[in-house]
Amino acid sequence: MNATRRLRDRLLLQEDLNFLLTNRVPRHALTHFMGWFSGLRQPWLVKCSVAVWRLFTDLDLTEAKKTRFDSLHEVFTRELKDGARPIDTRAEVLASPCDAIVGACGSVQQGQVLQAKGMPYPLHELLGSAAEAAAWEGGSYLTLRLTSSMYHRFHAPADAVIEHVRYISGDTWNVNPIALKRVERLFCRNERAVLNMRLAGGAEGHRLALVPVAAILVASLRLHFLNLRLHLRYGGPAELPCHALARKGEELGWFEHGSTIIVFAPPGFALAEGVEPGTRVRMGQALMTLPACSS
Repeated sequence: MNATRRLRDRLLLQEDLNFLLTNRVPRHALTHFMGWFSGLRQPWLVKCSVAVWRLFTDLDLTEAKKTRFDSLHEVFTRELKDGARPIDTRAEVLASPCDAIVGACGSVQQGQVLQAKGMPYPLHELLGSAAEAAAWEGGSYLTLRLTSSMYHRFHAPADAVIEHVRYISGDTWNVNPIALKRVERLFCRNERAVLNMRLAGGAEGHRLALVPVAAILVASLRLHFLNLRLHLRYGGPAELPCHALARKGEELGWFEHGSTIIVFAPPGFALAEGVEPGTRVRMGQALMTLPACSS
């Protein structure tokens, strides 16, 4: 019993230290600094930084298209070799938009979703629209967490038309599991964008939403279809209507570190086999199945 208590106390101490080092700091200042630092074009600095990075993560650059990086920004936003992420082309499947670890998932109930066990948050605060939140009642959601070492680009989960983007400025809390257990409504506090789309092809008419959420050291999101970079100093319009056609697997943009994407689908969508909290998924693999094919 004493050994169990000591182990629990040690883990709590490690969690406390992690939380303090990644959250009880000047988050905006550190994020701005990382933006500046990652843009420095010094190959020797990149090599040193990557060596330190690998001491703490499982960073693997063997799949990268480039073999030489002139800045850390190029490492964060690296492209992969052709064929490194096969796309599940089945019409009944929504493919994962990114490499990630699956977090909280389930259905929208009474306007709320979970960020962690026992930690609900109101959907209208996340989306910045009560009307949009009401429209997702009973629908499915799934949280995808990108770690700092993962591939940072995200892609269309199906053939779709992107109809509207809403940019919501905010904080830069860490989005790791420790912070998610301690900071209420964390996703609603952080900088984020809401990508509303309508599926085409065999799933024509179904709505889908992707909500990329920034975090400490990130706070920068590139959207190719708008030719736009959203970040803490962005001063443009928050509501961005559009009509962008995207093919399944087509690259939509990138994060400049690691963060989270929350996927929303209408009622009837089901998680693909093997997809559950804690599992790792890769961009392109089956994430959800359409209602007509759910069992």
